[in-house]
Amino acid sequence: MAVRWLLLLAGLPTFLLGVFVWVVIQHFPSAKMPSTLKHPAKLLFMYYMLQYLIALGNILEKLRICAMPRFLQFLQGLMMIKKDPNVLVTDMHFGTVPVRLFKPKELSSKPHRDFYHGLGNLLASETDSVVLMVGYRKLPDYHHPVLANDCLNASTYFLKNLESFGVDPFRVVLCGESIGAWAVANVMQILPSIPSLPQIQAQVLIQPIVNLINFQLPSHQQNKNVPFLTRDMMFNCMLKYLTIDLSWKDAMLTGAVIPLEKWKKYRKWLSYHNIPRRFWSQDPQLEFFAPFNETAYLETKHVWSAEISPVLADDKIIAQLPKTFLVSCENDILRDDVLLYKKRLEDQGVSVSWYHVEDGFHGCLMLCDKKCFSFPCSMKVLNAVVSYIKGI
Repeated sequence: MAVRWLLLLAGLPTFLLGVFVWVVIQHFPSAKMPSTLKHPAKLLFMYYMLQYLIALGNILEKLRICAMPRFLQFLQGLMMIKKDPNVLVTDMHFGTVPVRLFKPKELSSKPHRDFYHGLGNLLASETDSVVLMVGYRKLPDYHHPVLANDCLNASTYFLKNLESFGVDPFRVVLCGESIGAWAVANVMQILPSIPSLPQIQAQVLIQPIVNLINFQLPSHQQNKNVPFLTRDMMFNCMLKYLTIDLSWKDAMLTGAVIPLEKWKKYRKWLSYHNIPRRFWSQDPQLEFFAPFNETAYLETKHVWSAEISPVLADDKIIAQLPKTFLVSCENDILRDDVLLYKKRLEDQGVSVSWYHVEDGFHGCLMLCDKKCFSFPCSMKVLNAVVSYIKGI
């Protein structure tokens, strides 16, 4: 028995190294490092490490030991975050939804672990504001609409109890990044219809996904293989969350799920014509949809709801939104989602401020406090958001 354990322990490093080499060989040909990126080697290494962890998670999932998303969440939970002596951090629940409250100028009693914890500390300290982070439920156990509902319920509770949290009801801002920005866009289209709630002063959407229909926009062509959010990664996460079978991926990518009558109605909001020409490729592959597949449409038609694609909300819903700060990154597959939503808001008279990061990539903000893993674009996004919030 001892010999078997020794053989297993000896073989484990070889196995782990082999998986890493396989990941590098698999992703090296497709990974794209645009010329505007700063420190491309560092980003490429971090991307390989992420793909390596995903590969290990997939192996554990196939062995029925642990689901891949849960494995990544476990690793995330191991990350120790340094206390900020100027911020008091409190974990609590709003009903069944876990939240984390950051209050500036006081001492936290214990360290916390979370990838976004440092960002919460920075926002609370730099803006001298109370920051609430929602611990919405995630894959693999929870699917749409759990994430959006958790954010809506937590926001509603918080808004009804602002006084108890020491928050000025005239300076409330909703802020989100990536899928969190999608949740903010979703929640902000609902909150105005709930009576007696304080009015939100602004929404801050950092690299949001607001369109799950047209995947032939310029940024989807240009940045489909740029870390961290490649097209394959985005689709794998998105389809799992929406409980759409991965076999419909190609039909969605090629537009075969788009009925002609719906495209005629919504192209004014979804077409590449809404994207400024300077963001087009020199030789753009403009929208050319595959023949309509009714079966694929029936399996994916829920993406046409404003709950999933906020850019499709009615004009009257868009028009009542508060002033908005949008952040886009040049090397992000979702860059054009930001541009679509920017035009959508402006066309309905919403005041929009827009910050574009030429050397930015998807997810760069969450690295702002990660020291050697941070990038210049990380601080650019953070400073822009802080400046905007302080100006409200």
